[in-house]
Amino acid sequence: MFADTAKIFVKSGKGGDGHVSFRRELYVPAGGPDGGDGGKGGDIIFEVDSGLNTLEDFRHKRKYTAEPGREGGGKRMHGRSGRDLVIRVPEGTILREDESGKIIADMSGENRRLLLLRGGKGGLGNMHFATPAMQAPKYAQPGQDSRELWLRLELRVIADVGLLGFPNAGKSSLLSMCSNARPEIANYHFTTLTPQLGVVGLRGDRSFVMADIPGLIEGASEGVGLGYQFLRHIERCRVLIHVVDLAGTEGRDPAADIETLRRELRSYDEHLLKRPMLIAANKVDLLSAEEERERLDILREKYGDRMEVLPISAAANTGIGELLEAAWRLLERAGRERRVYESEFDLSSIGNEELLPLEYGNPKPGFFTVEGPKIEKMLGYTNLESEKGFAFFQRFMEEQGIIKRLKRMGLKEGDSIRIYGHEFEYLDSEGDDFPASEKEEE
Repeated sequence: MFADTAKIFVKSGKGGDGHVSFRRELYVPAGGPDGGDGGKGGDIIFEVDSGLNTLEDFRHKRKYTAEPGREGGGKRMHGRSGRDLVIRVPEGTILREDESGKIIADMSGENRRLLLLRGGKGGLGNMHFATPAMQAPKYAQPGQDSRELWLRLELRVIADVGLLGFPNAGKSSLLSMCSNARPEIANYHFTTLTPQLGVVGLRGDRSFVMADIPGLIEGASEGVGLGYQFLRHIERCRVLIHVVDLAGTEGRDPAADIETLRRELRSYDEHLLKRPMLIAANKVDLLSAEEERERLDILREKYGDRMEVLPISAAANTGIGELLEAAWRLLERAGRERRVYESEFDLSSIGNEELLPLEYGNPKPGFFTVEGPKIEKMLGYTNLESEKGFAFFQRFMEEQGIIKRLKRMGLKEGDSIRIYGHEFEYLDSEGDDFPASEKEEE
């Protein structure tokens, strides 16, 4: 079965942790800190591969993880960065965030390469935390967490002209006669189970891509039959050709078939009806001249003011040149821009806790709360029991503007600040803008 959808899990590499070590050499009994930084985690990158035309590979492998960064080492050695993971997809693949369904990126047009998830930054080694007051820091910064995401991939073929029609109308025969495509052709319904693409060459070094969209049936837009699975492939086509069996070899009415096709297009996406269209009245070789004229007159009377009706025989290779020239004229009129879907999802929000805002609260007079992933992570690698660790925490509160924000909310000396289970009494002596002591838990 043709694979044009897939659900996969992607995860960038975690940053390597910073290292804690001290210089120890002969004649240097009290060397300073020399712990190196951790390496950066690998990125998740999507790239268009022109040699691919299906999402089949993603049905066999669903989880993709980039390599994590390595921990830093002694002697200021930097940890090795993790290798990036490049995921190759066919042109026309749309990446959606699975839960919301929002479009992250459309891998078509100029969008050939996308850095989707950036790997975590490596943590700083303890050599960065040495100060005149703290010359032997015994802690280092952990690496930044990886980012992860569930994706839904959708392939929408890239074609200029799309062939639409009921099963056995002759779309595959037409495509094989006018392009380099070699679709399966047989006298039974649903011979074509995958969208087929072919390059049509015209005189004067002109060409365009034509797609045979698998047969639609009535109710396809509501999920009936196989056609529903391929309606999405019509969306990028700039010109649509309705292929009908003018001879009615299976007892079908060509005019009624066109009306049904238009109704299905309207139900799926009413904007599709605004695309330039042609009617290819196929199998005229099975009709007498009089029958052909009568049936063409019916179609032209009903649809001639909206689209040109052209008689063809894919089997006898007649009328195809005129049809292709008419399609080219419509393409020229429509312009060369293919539809590229705009992004609806903010990539910067994916797993990047440090970009998330802090949440401030003032549940009662004299009592304030501060929460957020960034401050929670900082507390995870800071020892508030030590004097130096608490000094580091004070600097963080000041540099991040947390105390200034609380003071605008009404913070005064003696008020309490609770941060993830830690409660502090705020002292503003000598112009200090940070909590000066942690209160004992009751």
